[in-house]
Amino acid sequence: MENVEKPWPALWSLVIGFFMILIDSTIVSVANPRIMEGLHADINSVIWVTSAYLLAYAVPLLITGRLGDRFGPRRLYLLGLVVFTSASLWCGLAQNVETLIAARVVQGLGAAVMTPQTMAVITRIFPPDRRGSAMAIWGATAGMATLVGPILGGVLVDGLGWEWIFFINVPIGVVGFILAMRNVPTLSTHPHRFDIPGVLLSAVGLFLLVFGIQEGETYNWGTITGPISVWGLIIAGLVVLAGFVAWQRFNKGEPLLPLGLFRDRNFSLANLGITMVGFTVTSFGLPLIFYYQLVRGLTPTQSALLMVPMALISGGMAPVVGKIVDRVNPKYLAAGGLTLMAVALVWNGLLMQPDTPILLFLLPSAVLGFANAGIWAPLSTTATRNLPPRQAGAGSGVYNTTRQFGAVLGSAAIAVLIQSRLAAELPSGGPAASAGEGMAMGGTLPGFLQAGFSTAMAQSILLPAAVVLAGAAVALFFAKPKPVPDWAAAGSPASAKVDAGLDSAG
Repeated sequence: MENVEKPWPALWSLVIGFFMILIDSTIVSVANPRIMEGLHADINSVIWVTSAYLLAYAVPLLITGRLGDRFGPRRLYLLGLVVFTSASLWCGLAQNVETLIAARVVQGLGAAVMTPQTMAVITRIFPPDRRGSAMAIWGATAGMATLVGPILGGVLVDGLGWEWIFFINVPIGVVGFILAMRNVPTLSTHPHRFDIPGVLLSAVGLFLLVFGIQEGETYNWGTITGPISVWGLIIAGLVVLAGFVAWQRFNKGEPLLPLGLFRDRNFSLANLGITMVGFTVTSFGLPLIFYYQLVRGLTPTQSALLMVPMALISGGMAPVVGKIVDRVNPKYLAAGGLTLMAVALVWNGLLMQPDTPILLFLLPSAVLGFANAGIWAPLSTTATRNLPPRQAGAGSGVYNTTRQFGAVLGSAAIAVLIQSRLAAELPSGGPAASAGEGMAMGGTLPGFLQAGFSTAMAQSILLPAAVVLAGAAVALFFAKPKPVPDWAAAGSPASAKVDAGLDSAG
């Protein structure tokens, strides 16, 4: 462990930036109709406002995690924060959709530079057996950002205009930069030889795979242009990534991705688990929000407010779970939280009927809050517990890449499932077209479509429920944590400071 006297101020400083970049993954969806109107753009162009950000965010994570090991996570975090904040200003000032998409690409690149550094710093300044509370806050930040994004987006768009979902990042970014400069320590760097073939193979493979999955629905899983098809891109991405793994295996120098990380059973299983969580958290909101708005006639802000119990309970329980996870086997907390999330999603599905009292949805929302609190800290603590400081950035890059990949996969899968269930549950022809028009333009559906539409949304939410239940099964195979004596030497000043911080963090 690094000798850091004040690890908790460093953590809170990093959380500000981490929260901001994750909110930007979801906040734009609420503003899409206003962006279309303000920039005179079509729906395909506006979809790319989010897609470009997610693509630029997901693809470089393996590389930027490794860069943090080489040049220092503090330096990379500050650089990414400057890029992200500047690009946010550019987004708000955009006068056409093409400029906005370009600015979102730069914003995504800034986010990709920042994200692995937050987890790497936590891994290096908190010892494994005292890391639970820190990871709980980090994880609760990730969970709450997905909820606060639509709420904040609705308020800003309704009150100030779509530009302010980007302008608000500027003062937050400035404050985050000042706090990070003051509180985040300069940690030791580790010399690395850069694996240029590995960088190219990973970037190309991830781009092809993520682009194919993310945009598959846009092109009806068929031809994109000329001989290029969605499935061709996905298969090509898998082939290139297989080549990347083979190169990492036989590279005699220093590989970009140390495959030895995956010899640790818990690291491998935690990455599989967080992929399923990313899939679920991204996908379950879409059928739920469609039901709230198109069947029940709620505004975007009202719809998001039904998720407030989840945000409040998740944030309030995070410090409690953080202290527990350092004292018990995290697999029980993770498996319990993941199972509870599946229960809450099935409960939502059962309630999704045209005449259900709307306040009943606050109950599964509260259950989702308890579930969220039990998921993020156990998974991230389990993934990072055995990481040596030299590989903290690489491990963080892998973990965040798998989480983001799960999110992209969930977004694509739920879109396909919703479309298929609507085709099965709604009358063909005019009524089905009316439902599609309602989804695109907003407003409440005609009464004769509401029952079928509700059924389709209820069936769709069962997919993320099944995926997260599979994640609970994965968590049950976590090995019991073992003491890591190399990290916390008895009586070290840093260890004493961390213990003191843990006692006061809750």
